[in-house]
Amino acid sequence: MTPQETQIVRFAAQGMSNRDIAAQLFLSSRTVGYHLYKAYPKLGVGSRGELAALV
Repeated sequence: MTPQETQIVRFAAQGMSNRDIAAQLFLSSRTVGYHLYKAYPKLGVGSRGELAALV
């Protein structure tokens, strides 16, 4: 995973919304969603809920 994807996944696993993550990293919420979309298959998960179990 890219460093950006890793950071976004960590925030998402903590329960932050895309909007909150975007504000924290100075990105758009659509960009955050795109990074999560790309990270899910790399991690073998299908939802945000499964991220918390991995991290």
